[in-house]
Amino acid sequence: MQRAQKEAIIRDLKKKMVFLAGPRQAGKTTLAQEIAKEFSSSIYLTYDHVEDRKIILNEGWLPTTELIILDEMHKMAKWKNYLKGLYDTKLPHQKILVTGSARLEIFTQVGDSLAGRYFLHHLLPLSPAECKKVGESYTLDLFLERGGFPEPFLAVDATEAKRWRLQYVDSLLRTDVLEFENIQHVKAIRLVFELLQQRTGSPISYTSIAEDVAISPHTVKKYIQILEALYIVFRVTPFSRNIARSILKEPKIYFFDTGLVIGNEGARFENFVASCLLKHVLAKMDYEAVPYSLKYLQTKEKQEIDFVLAVNHKIEKLIEVKYADASLSPHLRYFHEKYGLPAVQVVKELKRKQMSGEIEIVDGSYFLESLYL
Repeated sequence: MQRAQKEAIIRDLKKKMVFLAGPRQAGKTTLAQEIAKEFSSSIYLTYDHVEDRKIILNEGWLPTTELIILDEMHKMAKWKNYLKGLYDTKLPHQKILVTGSARLEIFTQVGDSLAGRYFLHHLLPLSPAECKKVGESYTLDLFLERGGFPEPFLAVDATEAKRWRLQYVDSLLRTDVLEFENIQHVKAIRLVFELLQQRTGSPISYTSIAEDVAISPHTVKKYIQILEALYIVFRVTPFSRNIARSILKEPKIYFFDTGLVIGNEGARFENFVASCLLKHVLAKMDYEAVPYSLKYLQTKEKQEIDFVLAVNHKIEKLIEVKYADASLSPHLRYFHEKYGLPAVQVVKELKRKQMSGEIEIVDGSYFLESLYL
């Protein structure tokens, strides 16, 4: 299927180098190959392959090559300096597309020699908003069962999707994590991973997980950061006007692949909404340069709102997620009335949109299709 970001990436390639980042098997290689068809001559090279690596190091492509696609470049020593030199000395007609399954924005933050030379695009799993844009049919039940990764989502049957997921998890924990960083206790990081699967959407205590796995809270935090850097999980931190305080509070952890969530239907639906909201936030930043963030809200009295969309650290919308309960959340009403903040309650299946005062209660598909991407 076509991906919604294809034309935007092609436009940006004409201006600067493009970084395309996202989870493994989210469709980056397929999209890169589709983009390559739009150019007269292209080459795809991955740093994982020995022969490709030699070509990369020697810049051994033909001068007539119009599009150079480089994959997994963050694994190369001093890769930022390499790309800087490549970009600064390339021929005028040449375009550079860099793809990777690690969060390239993390690697480029410190001592960024690439500043001003690239646009960053995120390719995340499919969502109702993207399906609507490209004309792909879907149901929320299908998303909750298979997740949004293209291969299981488009699989002929559920068994094929399950086989994909088993291989995917094994590849992530046995290969990607070990390649990313030298982990001494593979069993421990797998246990952390499995505990996160069971605690999706709940504030995570590093100390509690550390006790369960018999490692230090510092190690738990490090393992979660690795899983986050590899686009396996993402954190949603509490909203606070004091950003430093917000970072110190307990985050909630969600999976890019909703199919990995172990829990009831409500937990899976909340995870799916979280992944769609993150995709919306990143797309807003990538394509409109809007400083969006995804947070949650909790008071000392444990009054909690599932999600907060914020712009420039100011709340734009409160979002409460329910699987089947259409009755208005008292916490949502409390924050809306006390602070006058726009609010919406998202219910997986709702016969018709409802209003409770100024608060919308909307169907899941309707809300998710309304997001940016």
